[in-house]
Amino acid sequence: MKINENCVGCGQCASFCKKGAIEVKGKARVTDACVDCGICMLYCPVKAIEVPA
Repeated sequence: MKINENCVGCGQCASFCKKGAIEVKGKARVTDACVDCGICMLYCPVKAIEVPA
């Protein structure tokens, strides 16, 4: 998963991540614990999470 420039740092993605793979310090950052399940994409209110090409 990749966090794009739309991120506002709300933390919604991190709160739903079952692996604890998203850190929010200002803006969100995906860690190596990410398993690409995509749940974070469903809950991001500003569509800041995308699958890298």
